[in-house]
Amino acid sequence: MDLRLTGKRALVTGSSSGLGAAIAKALAGEGADVVVHGRDRTRTEAVAGAVRAAGGSAAVAIGDLATDEGADAVAAAALAGGPIDILVNNAGAYPHASWKEATAADWSRTYEINVVSAVRMILRVVPRMHERGWGRVIQIGGGLALQPGADLPHYTATLAARHNLTVSLARELKGTGITANTVAPGAILVDSVQELLTGLAPARGWGETWAEIERNAIEELAPNDMGRMGRPEEIAAAVLYLSGPLADYVTGTTLRVDGGAIRGVH
Repeated sequence: MDLRLTGKRALVTGSSSGLGAAIAKALAGEGADVVVHGRDRTRTEAVAGAVRAAGGSAAVAIGDLATDEGADAVAAAALAGGPIDILVNNAGAYPHASWKEATAADWSRTYEINVVSAVRMILRVVPRMHERGWGRVIQIGGGLALQPGADLPHYTATLAARHNLTVSLARELKGTGITANTVAPGAILVDSVQELLTGLAPARGWGETWAEIERNAIEELAPNDMGRMGRPEEIAAAVLYLSGPLADYVTGTTLRVDGGAIRGVH
């Protein structure tokens, strides 16, 4: 299927590794010109280089989106090559702290990184979309926004805020040709997660092979109907759909890609 992304320019924040890198590579594979963003130049350039080696087009934007100065630098680098058609707000932090451990400062810092950073990029990029009467804003949220547990309260609250701002933005963009949507992953297998679970496996009795570890870890920590973790490419596929003209009639929605982890109708 032709997703009609050839010639579109996409900025994927937090794309120097993990899920963001998979999204950037997938967009480039469909013909979009991507801007790879990160705080570490070496890692960011490596992803951009991989995109180019595969025949795609990639530029680089370096900066910390938790600050106005960093957001200015990223926006300037991204827009230097032309307007951005697709903004994917993926950058964020996943701090591990409980209600007893997370301080008020931790809550503020997590909100700054996970929510205000996205707002900064929306304010800097979306006005140019208005000029052309077309655009896409996609937040990467998560199932914990809908079904939070006791753990990671400051993180899950920021996911809920991301979902909420998407709907508000969609209302604001009524009639402009610009859509705003959220992709909500479940548990996703990236390198850091695999390393963590493999390290926990002996003490938890999850098995020795990765197949055993994945199955047992998911059943204990994040059960879903597929019995496994999602792959970054599966989340990227949802982003691809929402990024193109085939999704012109989809806005203000949450597309869950979680193996059925959310137990309810939303």
